[in-house]
Amino acid sequence: MISSSDFRTGLTLEFDNGVWQIVDFQHVKPGKGAAFVRTKIKNVQTGAVVERTFNPNEKLPAAHLETNQMQFLYENDGMFTFMDNETYEQTELSKEQLGDALRFLKENMDISLQTFKGKIIGISLPNSVVLEVIECEPSVKGDTATGATKMAKVETGYEVRVPLFINENDKLRIDTRTGNYIERA
Repeated sequence: MISSSDFRTGLTLEFDNGVWQIVDFQHVKPGKGAAFVRTKIKNVQTGAVVERTFNPNEKLPAAHLETNQMQFLYENDGMFTFMDNETYEQTELSKEQLGDALRFLKENMDISLQTFKGKIIGISLPNSVVLEVIECEPSVKGDTATGATKMAKVETGYEVRVPLFINENDKLRIDTRTGNYIERA
């Protein structure tokens, strides 16, 4: 059991029939009344972020997540096969389990697979990935002064807004957390 006065960023807790990770917290001691802990917590399974306050003497059970380093091998009939980098065991995940990660997933990519009590609850991609542009409008000379952008389709099928100087076959670094273009790789 973890006391709410011992909260720290990244700590995972088990309550309200879910697994929650502390994103941000603040110990508040108002002039009148009792002190409390204001937190911003994220549901690890759904990704929902909520704000909640706790009494400083409240105790919650810690959630012990297991994280395995996996490598994406291939996709077959809507099932995505991953291999554990240590044991070489293979695990299949569906499109629903992968969610938004599908936009950036390519073969031989290393990911982190999180499990709780033997059940897969999520995957974590690297913060950025390098993907090749397969389709975009051609650049027009002298059209770069305004900071305008255009849409480009990358090898995974994801469409991202990029600067006008980007062409087909360019490699882009894309932030997997926001889905935004970072730089040409």
